Amino acid sequence: MRIRILPTGPRSLTARVLLLATLWSALALVVISIVISQLYRQSAERAFTDLLRAQLYNVINSITIGDDNQLSGSPQLGDLRFSQPETGWYWIIEPLGTFAARPLSSSSLGTSNISVPSILAVPFNNRYERFYPATDAFGNHVLVSETEVVLDGEGRAARFRVAGNLGVVEDDIRAFSRSLYIALAVFGVGSLVVNGLAILYGLQPLVGARRALEKVRRGEAERLDGEFPREVMPLANEINALIESNRRIVERARMQVGNLAHSLKTPIAVLLNESRMLEKVQSDLVRSQAEAMQAQVQSYLNRARIAAQRESLLARADVEPVLERLVRVMRRLNPEKEFHLSVSPPGMALAMEQQDVEETIGNLLENAARFCKAGVWITATTAAAPPGKEAEVPRRYWLEMAVEDDGPGLEPEQIREAVKRGRRLDESKPGAGLGLSIVQEIAGEYQGRFELTRGPRGGLRAQLLLPGVTKDAG
Repeated sequence: MRIRILPTGPRSLTARVLLLATLWSALALVVISIVISQLYRQSAERAFTDLLRAQLYNVINSITIGDDNQLSGSPQLGDLRFSQPETGWYWIIEPLGTFAARPLSSSSLGTSNISVPSILAVPFNNRYERFYPATDAFGNHVLVSETEVVLDGEGRAARFRVAGNLGVVEDDIRAFSRSLYIALAVFGVGSLVVNGLAILYGLQPLVGARRALEKVRRGEAERLDGEFPREVMPLANEINALIESNRRIVERARMQVGNLAHSLKTPIAVLLNESRMLEKVQSDLVRSQAEAMQAQVQSYLNRARIAAQRESLLARADVEPVLERLVRVMRRLNPEKEFHLSVSPPGMALAMEQQDVEETIGNLLENAARFCKAGVWITATTAAAPPGKEAEVPRRYWLEMAVEDDGPGLEPEQIREAVKRGRRLDESKPGAGLGLSIVQEIAGEYQGRFELTRGPRGGLRAQLLLPGVTKDAG
């Protein structure tokens, strides 16, 4: 029983590994980009907050109460944005409580102001500072740093605020993220190329094993030879063990066939010899039956040998040389008749033992030469798989071999009788009536098809559909 495993993904091992490596790399790069972007955002926001805090204390250190009881001082923060209008960078000083001084602000704020949330909404921290987002009169989103400071011994206090434009932080984060994504994309593409090369390099031993197996299948080697890594060596050893087991099975079957043939050869020869001493009627009867018995014994021995050989990796026969050799023999035996051979495409091979091919085609050629008028046509070409054989292994394809003559041909009912064992439709011709039945049996043993029809030239057309094997298959 053959167990078929349905594919659940790409059938190529290289494609599977590359697909998994690509998916993992893509997922890892996406996660890394998100994590790095978030970490950079947190760092940028923390640095922005520290900058506002430093500028806030610079403003505090720059302000005093003058002799006129007004706030005085000119903070120098070293940033021109505090002096340019609508930039989103401001500093503001507002008196608190009974301190009735005029408020001060940077020239960038102009006559506008920034609303102050309640302490309940945004409380001060343990350093008596608070930070909150706001929107200025020009539509800029800003972050405000605020604290309240007592300016003198009389308890006069003021609220100090410094605002910075959050767009600067967002622009910086976007620029960093863009550079990060480009760098990770380049790194990802480079990683995929390197991974692909590494995978192809790592799978080279499997390619070597496949080539070694091709040599075994083509008959160029008897076992898988080569240096394989530890992971592949057990597979190579198992394949070698399988090849050796098949070889032992074939040899054992051939030995048994030879023993049986040798043990039957003498009794059949005695019967044939003794039949000559009988009267003609009895002699002809005994001889014909002994010959039929000899042919049938050989047929069943062939079937046993084919059954042992059929699944062997070493079963292979080149089509063109075999057919050319058979045609040369038939031309010598039948010089008055023409034999036409056509093989297309060249280089085809059958997944059969050579002697089975010779016996099959030889029977058909002998039968065609016996009944043809002037010529026999032999063709070999590739064909579609027979019904139920479409899902064969990739190395398997099918060959159509046809032998046609220009003789009288057969009617449909005669064709049905012709393939029956021991039936002879023309008793005037020599033979035991086993040729076509042997062809049918051999074709069936190799899971092929055999069919007889009337050909376009009026004679009999014998068509065989047999399994082939490619030279370059793995």
